[in-house]
Amino acid sequence: MAKSSSSLKAKTLNGIGNLIRVLPTGTVFIYQFLNPILTNNGHCTIVNKYLSGILIALCGFSCAFSCFTDSYTDNDGATHYGIATMKGLWPTTSAVDTTTYKISVGDFVHAFFTMVVFGVVTVLDRNTVDCFFPSFESTQKMLLMVLPPAVGAISSVVFMVFPNKRHGIGYPSQDESSSK
Repeated sequence: MAKSSSSLKAKTLNGIGNLIRVLPTGTVFIYQFLNPILTNNGHCTIVNKYLSGILIALCGFSCAFSCFTDSYTDNDGATHYGIATMKGLWPTTSAVDTTTYKISVGDFVHAFFTMVVFGVVTVLDRNTVDCFFPSFESTQKMLLMVLPPAVGAISSVVFMVFPNKRHGIGYPSQDESSSK
């Protein structure tokens, strides 16, 4: 019984780790930094709405794109980064076989749920809500309180079913992380 509970604990911690890793911290930082400026602290004009919308779209794209990046260590010990394709990583050096890094269904699942989680982050931001939905009623605000835990729970389950095997830009390659 102790072994199954420790296995469940390990799976739970791994799922939480994948959920934390799902959003690139640089992207979220840029969003949190620029959003108050572009939304004029929630007092938007039409220009602010367009600029904030562009920021949200670019950051959402960045979150999804990061799900398709990976890294490997070549024979000389140098770390290389690439984009997962149907044939492997691109670009790649000819000396290393990167066909094991092919794109998979899990990559698309991660990209989708990464954008969903980032969407929740944007909806939780007071400036974004005040800018795009200035007349939110209290019942709609209740939705904002229920949405994050629900999305977090669903995303955690999905990330446990489809564990992230990518070590994209900003994360150590698999060879580096397994040697520590």
